[in-house]
Amino acid sequence: MYKKELNAIKKAGRFRQRKVWDKALIDFASNDYLGLANNKKQLKKALNLLHEYNNHAPKASMLVNGYHEIHERFEQTLAKLNGFEEGIVVGSGFLANVSLIEALVRKKDMLFIDEEYHASGMMTTGLLGDRVATFKHNDPNDLEEKLKKFNGGRKIIAVEGVYSMSGALCHRDIFDLVDKYEALIIVDEAHSSGVIGKNLLGIFEYYNIEPHEQHIKMGTLGKAYGSYGAYILASSHIVSFLVNRGKPIIYSTAPSVIDTALALVNIETVAKNSSKYYNKIQNRYEIIEKYLNIQAQSLILPIEMPNNSTTMKMQKKLIEKGFLVGAIRQPTVEKPILRVIPRIGSSKKSLEKFFQNLKKT
Repeated sequence: MYKKELNAIKKAGRFRQRKVWDKALIDFASNDYLGLANNKKQLKKALNLLHEYNNHAPKASMLVNGYHEIHERFEQTLAKLNGFEEGIVVGSGFLANVSLIEALVRKKDMLFIDEEYHASGMMTTGLLGDRVATFKHNDPNDLEEKLKKFNGGRKIIAVEGVYSMSGALCHRDIFDLVDKYEALIIVDEAHSSGVIGKNLLGIFEYYNIEPHEQHIKMGTLGKAYGSYGAYILASSHIVSFLVNRGKPIIYSTAPSVIDTALALVNIETVAKNSSKYYNKIQNRYEIIEKYLNIQAQSLILPIEMPNNSTTMKMQKKLIEKGFLVGAIRQPTVEKPILRVIPRIGSSKKSLEKFFQNLKKT
């Protein structure tokens, strides 16, 4: 029934399919930035934690009786670490973005969203009608021009802490505009929490910004924190509002208790050993500068490719040499890239070997 459409996707070099990759490949593709996804010691800690409670599955939505003691403990731990009043665990980053944007942008309000914001946020803007304004990527000047023209209700800005395809950090001046125009800001920290800042707490810490009631932080647990799920941190009244109006929060089964337990023990481990992880990340930056003469600011390294065909060929050649990297094509990005993640789960020696092979490929 959809063969014609599939053929068009294949012809454009955009065809995608699921694949179980060879585990012998050195992983420079995944978002497992700290190498926690295969740490069996941490998994054992999480399972031991679960044994303290009667049930290990949520059983229902959060507002029926699916809210678990581990959910509560996770929320309190993360909120305290990040300096926010309250937190709420959510099923996924996608659902967190849908919850925030659909619930917070009310009548007469306006959402100002970066043009390269995650697909979950961009998709949700379709529910807002004329209550959305897109601003140029990471451009505080364009954002301010649009903020000046709006004289309605609440102003809500949506940005990413680290942009998932470019690895670029959110511009510091955008946070100043939040205060100047008394706006709310949603910061998607999926790729910055656990990666940047002295204590690896993300963009707020990196810029030495103390969270206040106009700040909302959301992030995922399936990247640096080696689990699955997401969270939202904000002032208590915003979290309460989301509990009452956020449809994915209200109408979904509560997030996985097992995954939340794993995220909790991983976050506690990262907090306790942040200086060790931070130094390992800095070591990767030094290797990148040595081989590419680039000063990296995050663990996302995009390498532009001329076209989709070349991108796939380069990925295949690197696989043949024992390395897995992401081959990212449209519509995810405007121009195809090899997306390299110099994660600390793969050794420094492997990273140096990768760059040596990359130059020869």
